[in-house]
Amino acid sequence: METKSFKTDENMSGRLDKLLSGIMPDLSRSHLKRLIEDGAVKVNGAAAKPNKKLKPGDVIDLTLPEPKATEIEPEDIPLDIVYEDGSMLVVNKPQGMVVHPAPGNYSGTLVNALMYHCGDSLSGINGEKRPGILHRIDKDTSGLLLVAKNDNAHLKLSEQIKAHSLTRAYKALVHGNIRQDSGRIDAPIGRHPVDRKRMTITSKNSREAVTNYRVLERFGSYTFAECVLETGRTHQIRVHMSKNGHPIVGDKTYGVKKEEFSLNGQLLHAYKVGFIHPDTGEYMEFTSPLPDYFEKILNILRNRK
Repeated sequence: METKSFKTDENMSGRLDKLLSGIMPDLSRSHLKRLIEDGAVKVNGAAAKPNKKLKPGDVIDLTLPEPKATEIEPEDIPLDIVYEDGSMLVVNKPQGMVVHPAPGNYSGTLVNALMYHCGDSLSGINGEKRPGILHRIDKDTSGLLLVAKNDNAHLKLSEQIKAHSLTRAYKALVHGNIRQDSGRIDAPIGRHPVDRKRMTITSKNSREAVTNYRVLERFGSYTFAECVLETGRTHQIRVHMSKNGHPIVGDKTYGVKKEEFSLNGQLLHAYKVGFIHPDTGEYMEFTSPLPDYFEKILNILRNRK
């Protein structure tokens, strides 16, 4: 077991679970909540509830248990590996693949494939269901993901995510004509108060969310754009672009009710990732071409001009 201690300052107040999620971005909110409920988190030496209000000067002790032996089965699923060494991988995830197991998706996930490919060489920081996973991409979004093979790589890459120094850029086709050539959307994102599967822009129980975008091509009623993340919240680009009046084409959750094209998911592709390698300190950057189905729609629109 490993115990981490933090002392809050004047900029660190509010609910325990929310504060911890900011301090430990490599741990999922649900995993942190379980740790608190299991008594692995103490405030000033005493067990606390997730909603405990903290004030400056409080001392938080977080005890991380040894990762549990996973019951997830390795599966021989082909992986598009863009880069791999002894500490990490960069994987190009196809549209339709779930990143990690969850109710209804305990097989056929990226984690199942990684466990087969890597064997025991995956970090265990995020608990039994998310070995090696640093960040995730929605099922129907394609593109590049970082995977850690050991806890040292996981911690160092997670620090870059927390510091917003990791480069994560997407390409998206959205509805409507974005008038500005570029822009910045700074709007906090939290769980929808009614539909818990959706995210929304809200000031209540939310986290900072910032997306920068620039127009790549205009097609009249559609715009091809690049979106660069400063933060990495759940469904961030999809929520931000929808609230900005330009939902992503093919997005069944935040998009339009009637689409022109027959699609299996949103036209959103994580095409670029850049990071400082956890071992060498060298900056590395990788890109991925758009999937064929994405290029096909762009070519249809280009031929209309």
